[in-house]
Amino acid sequence: MQTSPSAAAHPPSTFRNDIQGLRAIAVGAVVLYHSGVPFLPGGYAGVDVFFVISGFLITSHLLTGLQHSGKVRFASFYAKRARRILPASFLVLALSVVGALVFYPPLLMETVWQGAVATAFYVPNYLFAVQGTDYLAETVPSLFQHYWSLGIEEQFYLIWPALLAAAFFFLKSRRSIAVVVSVVVIASFGLCVWMTPLSQPWAFFGLPTRAWELGVGGLVALFLTSRARPLPPGPSSVTAWLGIAGIFVSVFLFNSNTAFPGYWAVVPVGSTALVILGGANAGFGPAPLLSLKPMVFIGTISYSLYLVHWPMLMLPQGAVGFQHPLPLWATLLLGFLSVPVAWVLYKYVENPARSAPLLVHARPRRTLLLSAAASVVVAVVATASFAYSNSRPLSEPETVAAAEWTARPAGTAFVPSNLSPGLRQAEDDQPAVYGDGCHQGFAGTEPKRCVFGNPEGPRVVLFGDSHAAQWFPALLALAEGAGYSLEVQTKSACPSVEVAILRGGDFYDNCSKWRDNVINDLEADPPDLVILANYGNVDFRTAGDSTTTWASGLKATLQDIDSPTVVIADTPFMGATPSLCLSANLDATEACAMPTSDALHSSIRDAEVETAAAMSTPVVNVDGYLCNNEVCPPIIGNVLVYRDEHHLTATASLALEDALASELEETGLLPAKDSSGR
Repeated sequence: MQTSPSAAAHPPSTFRNDIQGLRAIAVGAVVLYHSGVPFLPGGYAGVDVFFVISGFLITSHLLTGLQHSGKVRFASFYAKRARRILPASFLVLALSVVGALVFYPPLLMETVWQGAVATAFYVPNYLFAVQGTDYLAETVPSLFQHYWSLGIEEQFYLIWPALLAAAFFFLKSRRSIAVVVSVVVIASFGLCVWMTPLSQPWAFFGLPTRAWELGVGGLVALFLTSRARPLPPGPSSVTAWLGIAGIFVSVFLFNSNTAFPGYWAVVPVGSTALVILGGANAGFGPAPLLSLKPMVFIGTISYSLYLVHWPMLMLPQGAVGFQHPLPLWATLLLGFLSVPVAWVLYKYVENPARSAPLLVHARPRRTLLLSAAASVVVAVVATASFAYSNSRPLSEPETVAAAEWTARPAGTAFVPSNLSPGLRQAEDDQPAVYGDGCHQGFAGTEPKRCVFGNPEGPRVVLFGDSHAAQWFPALLALAEGAGYSLEVQTKSACPSVEVAILRGGDFYDNCSKWRDNVINDLEADPPDLVILANYGNVDFRTAGDSTTTWASGLKATLQDIDSPTVVIADTPFMGATPSLCLSANLDATEACAMPTSDALHSSIRDAEVETAAAMSTPVVNVDGYLCNNEVCPPIIGNVLVYRDEHHLTATASLALEDALASELEETGLLPAKDSSGR
């Protein structure tokens, strides 16, 4: 058994055009996916291809150093990485901040600042994990969301050289090093599979759950360096073609409902490993195609292309408003235009910085000190931009009269100075059940049984998800005025409709358990009235048509509840958070209104009405107080109606008390007012 990497082994670090072509496939999948190409719903898997390539190349480089000197020169290694990655990255980062200051709604600048600072200090992935970002379904994603993968790689580079150096120093044999790397890969993969259904954002963005993907590339490097010759032409060609097929399966068949990363990440990761393994000996494999000049060109600029394509898509979208998604032709045009921009970045920034004599011929500390200074400069630029944006007023100086909630509201044409809540406070204007713990988070399965109003009065139960919780302010005011007992049974992303909800592509089991427990409670102690309200635009398992599945689920819930029941029709969908748009249109709020036909157009809504009617269950509808014949305005009187794209502010909910009470009274199911008990 050899005690050091064999000098006779095939050197995987030798430049391979086929890997450049593989990079081209990866970045092409990502760019086209972000551009909205409908037939590439799994294009996000291109990042996993990058991870394996990076793990392979970095491990190959480190093994070469261990082969020649028996150690890793850490300062030199990190200086080379910094020159390779940071100049282009930080330039795009700083220019994106400036672009956001010009084109983004002012209210988004805090998010821009957070993302820029986290990226400048190499931890954007953990910012997104803490924020619970859904990479595959964000309506207004971060301008720096694509930097999450760079954060993973940068953090990996901090750990991987030390791990290989320690394994080489203490264990000596190549086989033992491979065992150590295999243990890391297995442990990381196991954590990834375990975390994906529990907390998909942490599984998606965390280094511990993604390290196995780069580690697989490391195993490929270890395997190839252990052989004096590459695989025979026949097996290597078949292996590489199988890998290409697996990558294409990932990008064409995966989608936002795939439980990713989890088990499914094995497909793009394993497939990329097969291509690298098989490509070491071209044979009749895909290497000649991957080595074509256009493929090599895109692969060569792939890093710069990855950096620039996302802000080139996001900044124009921010300029026109996130409530008005750019058409496919526009996003495709921007995606293609990012190629020449990436070439300019590569030619004049990325490549020159990598070989700059001022840095290459100096001690590594010069590069590392400049890198640290660059992080501080970018953070200062981002902070200054946010401070400037935050100092700007987010209302016109005029005031308006308090809202009078009448049918077919006209809406307020400007953002008044007495707006309630203010634009900066909109996100936090939530019902009190969020703050006191009565609204269930994702983990809970037992009913909370929180009771408000008169505990001895007629019992009214509010049952559903956050779209039920949004009516709590109005219903609490009604309960207190009528002497009712209001019981809240609500849970995040968990409708009272009996359907199998998905979260992060996996079954939301806690939702089903909680829903069953609440229904059992209602059966054991029937209330005087149950009020259902739900958000229909959620992911749930269907055997066929989703509308039919939702209708069947609502029917099942209504059949399980013996008490008198009403359904509150879902609130309008505004496309994007209105306050963002309003912050850029203080004197023209009509730009932020949503056409009524779009805001209320939903087959799920229609199915709810039809199903409830078939079950003789009344449907309460306050759309007429939120929308007129043309649009659903974001501001009515002095009240900001929505805190995000589809939830009412608590202020608006309370203001709608009379309207909701009137609609409920018309059902004839409201208990008689009684402040003395049942």
